[in-house]
Amino acid sequence: MRKWMLVFAAGALGALVSSLAMWLAGRYGLTQAMGVRLAPALSAHWLYPRIVWGGLWGFLFLLPLFGGRWILKSAVLALIVTLVQLFVIYPYTTRYGVAGLELGMLMPLAVYIFAFIWALTAAISLRLA
Repeated sequence: MRKWMLVFAAGALGALVSSLAMWLAGRYGLTQAMGVRLAPALSAHWLYPRIVWGGLWGFLFLLPLFGGRWILKSAVLALIVTLVQLFVIYPYTTRYGVAGLELGMLMPLAVYIFAFIWALTAAISLRLA
């Protein structure tokens, strides 16, 4: 039970950090400089689902992958989250099309960057726990 609670909390923390990074990137024009129309407003309505989903994605850290190589594990788990976002969430639940390309050609890269921030934050918090 302790492991399950830790990975959920680490995933939620990772999602909070990733969401704040996404908001800051949009606010200061970093995503627009990439040609990606991603500038979310910081609100509870936007933030809450991301934190919950980040916690649920945190259960991936229970998979016995890559031993103690937590940076490699973070990169692979971020890729899994990215692929689901690009090829399940965007085409079937939003109007942004496959891979979110309606938001810009570099949207897949942006999604991976923010997923990697999530995974790395979660991995570091788990290592510290």
